[in-house]
Amino acid sequence: MMPRGRIHQVVLVASLVWISWLGMMLVHESGHALAAVCTGGHVQRLVWHPLVLSRTDVQPNPSPLIVVWGGPIIGSVVPLLFVCAAIACRWRIAYMFVFFAGFCALANGVYIGACFVAPVGDAHEMLRLGSPRWLLVVFGLITTVLGVRFLDRASSRLGFGSKPATISEHDAYGLATAAIILTSIGLVIGNRGG
Repeated sequence: MMPRGRIHQVVLVASLVWISWLGMMLVHESGHALAAVCTGGHVQRLVWHPLVLSRTDVQPNPSPLIVVWGGPIIGSVVPLLFVCAAIACRWRIAYMFVFFAGFCALANGVYIGACFVAPVGDAHEMLRLGSPRWLLVVFGLITTVLGVRFLDRASSRLGFGSKPATISEHDAYGLATAAIILTSIGLVIGNRGG
């Protein structure tokens, strides 16, 4: 039978990864939407649903290159602002925001930086619209390295490393509850797209 502390760790890590996935998609798509609105575009649909990959449809889109870059840039920067706020407020759960920022940076970095292997989605659009491949690779390298560093920084609070912290049962099950609520919201109001 799994030790009680290990169960708390599994619940905490699984919940944090799931919430980070959903949150990453939301801030990434919000970045596209914000860039669209700021450049005179009109967001036709923002798809954010737990069962599908997110996307933002903009029409008209007078500045498609700015809009496509808005997702990964804002999707990487906004979580860093959350970290700054959590640390400034001395929140005990600031490590969760550090993990989230690392997750978002890593996800956006790999997604864009892998353009030299398989340019898909936003990376494909960036290249099609004239962004130089080296720019995507540099963005990918910087955000990937930053993401890995943030994830490493949060790892001990998640029970990993040479000096793992004791996992808080309150944190584990509070986050699991938040994951269930966020997933439910996404299932109810999320748009599956078409």
